[in-house]
Amino acid sequence: MRYDIITVPCLEDNYAYLVADKQTRQAILIDAPEAAPINKALKREKLTLTTLLLTHHHWDHVEGIDGLDKGDGFTIVGCAKDADRLPKLDQAVSPGDVMNILGTSVQVMAADGHTINHIAFYMPELTALFSGDSLMTHGCGRLFEGTPQQMFETVQGFAALPDNTKLYCGHNYADANLEFAAHCSPDPRALSQRKHHLNTLADENWPTTGVTLALEKQINPYLRTHLPQVKAAVGMPDADDAAVFAEIRARKDKF
Repeated sequence: MRYDIITVPCLEDNYAYLVADKQTRQAILIDAPEAAPINKALKREKLTLTTLLLTHHHWDHVEGIDGLDKGDGFTIVGCAKDADRLPKLDQAVSPGDVMNILGTSVQVMAADGHTINHIAFYMPELTALFSGDSLMTHGCGRLFEGTPQQMFETVQGFAALPDNTKLYCGHNYADANLEFAAHCSPDPRALSQRKHHLNTLADENWPTTGVTLALEKQINPYLRTHLPQVKAAVGMPDADDAAVFAEIRARKDKF
């Protein structure tokens, strides 16, 4: 593999990500919650930042931009329709666009729900989805602006990606999400194994992201709303998938 994905913990529970070209030592950054840990990672790995991809406008994903080591300068990429709420963009993109950055394909995906005009970035060569605050490890983001239907459609779009796609989300909410998911009829063996794995990750201070969609489809209730056992668990055996999704998200808000 020509590229490394480096997870950078920021703030209290945010994650930023560096996609590093091992040949050129150039890097793509996904979101910039906090400058200091990102700059430290760039220096440690001897990387030059060339491109910053922004998933959405919330402060804890853009706050670190001004403090990033500028080097020879980097290109800031974000959603065209949200340009008025984002830092000044060098390149405005829309869902469906495909970019070539550092020699690899970067596909822009719609990710409405957490916010309107939220986007995600899928890199097929790396089998990696950078989902921001839409699909999360074992959960999905809170609906600040969008509707349950919009988030449902976002998650359905991600579910269509290959099962070996690794999920890199914007926050470390895995433990809380897994605790809630346990009430929505996950695969019991996958749940037990993941609980044990999260404890191991915590002991070693390792990130909780990078799980595959295949695993998420065994645990994450928002990817499982089509299953009879999940519908039964929320008392909606005859409801359509989107309605079950909305009910699960509403219950999570009160959990």
